[in-house]
Amino acid sequence: MTTIADRADFSGLRYASVWEDADVLAEALAVRPGARVLSIASAGDNALALLADDPAEVVAVDLSAAQLHAVRLRVAAFRTLAHGEVLEFLGARPSPRRADLYRRARLALEPDARRFWDARPADTEAGAAWGGRFERYFRRFRQVVLPLTQSPARVRTLLALRGTTAERREWYDGVWDGWRWRALFRVAASRAVLGRARDPRFFDHVEGRVADRLAARVRAAVTATPPADNPYLHAVLTGTYDDALPRYLRPEHFDAIRDRLGRLTLRQAALEHVLDKTEAFDAVNLSDLFEYLSPDESDALFARLADATAPGGRLAYWNLLADRRPGPHLTERLRPLDALAARLHGLDKAPFYSAFRVDERVGARSERAAALDA
Repeated sequence: MTTIADRADFSGLRYASVWEDADVLAEALAVRPGARVLSIASAGDNALALLADDPAEVVAVDLSAAQLHAVRLRVAAFRTLAHGEVLEFLGARPSPRRADLYRRARLALEPDARRFWDARPADTEAGAAWGGRFERYFRRFRQVVLPLTQSPARVRTLLALRGTTAERREWYDGVWDGWRWRALFRVAASRAVLGRARDPRFFDHVEGRVADRLAARVRAAVTATPPADNPYLHAVLTGTYDDALPRYLRPEHFDAIRDRLGRLTLRQAALEHVLDKTEAFDAVNLSDLFEYLSPDESDALFARLADATAPGGRLAYWNLLADRRPGPHLTERLRPLDALAARLHGLDKAPFYSAFRVDERVGARSERAAALDA
């Protein structure tokens, strides 16, 4: 973790939303009531989503102060606004009154976060979930690439698709995936263009042609599950979630998440610093952290995670382009749950990741873990 901190710039807001499927994450981690959870913070969507499962604590860690301010803004919105207002404020629904909603939410912000967001009125008025560097990349994609490759009617058709996997695959291959789409997608998803949207150093450990691998993953995400229910496809193609909400924004979870906001702890630190200083965790969401680490760095971090995870606890993480998992020397401590991970990856609605991984900490379950099961 410290190596990427030295190489990359974490001063700005890279992600105003989390582009990872919290539904597969929640099933993978199987958080029990009373569990301790560690999560990469990013913009906070998945850390909040895990509160719905009644953990004792979710520790959300990030190197970036800006990312933690994004989490704090969501927490303030949940504290001060009704569910429908949160959807409007974040940009999940159209709204002409986001400035007024922000004035209410800002009262629940800490001073540093208030100053951060007061200086960004355009972001809060446009929908706070869409103001990051990565979200601006998708906005340019909608403005430039999409109109040159797909008609508005075709976009609407894709986002309404249900049917069977075979029917969706036939439609995608025969209607959407034309030569113009393939050609412009190769440019939009190239290493050079995505490097500007994220950080070029995040591709230091990636081999092969980035665009071709992402094109295959987009096809899988469109065809394996119904696009009508996919919040990430809706967000990329329209700039809103429409009715396909991510887990943390669904009405059935709203009250539980709001009631448990006091269980969310934010830490600006490298992940290993948090691992060193707290009791063991029962579940760990690592996002796509290993994408940015060399194989040796990943091995070292996996060993630290094995030390910091309670027996029977689980780690979940995504591989975007770099294949990372615990080495053979850790098999007696971290057991890969490959069948579960493969099944969940087949259900993953985020159209980016080449693999989803789940590992379980080997060892006799502690008295505390057994009590959580009781």
